[in-house]
Amino acid sequence: MGLFSRPTSKTLPAPLPSGNKSTGELGEEVASNFLTVRGYLIMERNFRCKGGEVDIIARDPSDKSLVFIEVKARRGVSYGLPQLAVTPFKQRQISKAALTWLSKNRLHDTDARFDVIAILLDYGGQHKVEHIINAFDLAY
Repeated sequence: MGLFSRPTSKTLPAPLPSGNKSTGELGEEVASNFLTVRGYLIMERNFRCKGGEVDIIARDPSDKSLVFIEVKARRGVSYGLPQLAVTPFKQRQISKAALTWLSKNRLHDTDARFDVIAILLDYGGQHKVEHIINAFDLAY
């Protein structure tokens, strides 16, 4: 490679997203792939209602329970670990959205839980994923 040669795009990994929205979108994609590989059935993504939002709604392969999943992705830890961003206020919003989804789908008597998937995005694509099962209880 000469002094002024540029490396081709094949030699460099794709850059991490720079905005919060694109970071969140990449995080949700990584989380969905993570869950699918482990046998979870993704039922819905980005469910929104007046009370709040749920990033991923999935069915656990082991016990067939419904799982309402909050995904938090960060490019680094300068703002703290991603899972710490799931505050009590955020838990209440997720809980309201989950109750709305259960009502809308007439699944009131279904076993359900709340999980958090925390992701530290890596420039080389070796993202660190932590799945926190039963991360919090219903909060309203």
